[in-house]
Amino acid sequence: MAKTVIVSCGTGIATSTVAAKAIEAACKEAGIPVNTKQCKGQEIPELLKQGADLIVTTSTLRFDPGIPVVKGLAFLTGVGIDKVVEEILGYLRD
Repeated sequence: MAKTVIVSCGTGIATSTVAAKAIEAACKEAGIPVNTKQCKGQEIPELLKQGADLIVTTSTLRFDPGIPVVKGLAFLTGVGIDKVVEEILGYLRD
């Protein structure tokens, strides 16, 4: 069964697209079926109602979503991206 990852940034467009594509590629390489849902940070609570396994965000989450959250700033800067991808894969392998 595919895992669902909510990918959020400030506008739900540019950075979340870059992050979502990188997550999809890493999951494909690791053999993990995944669906990504891109959004603005304020849209996360609504998407959580549909179910999700992980949140990757470039902004600050101001509430406890009840599922793991990975800080995705590395998708913007490129610094530490391998470590962030491994963290994401670690959550999705469980």
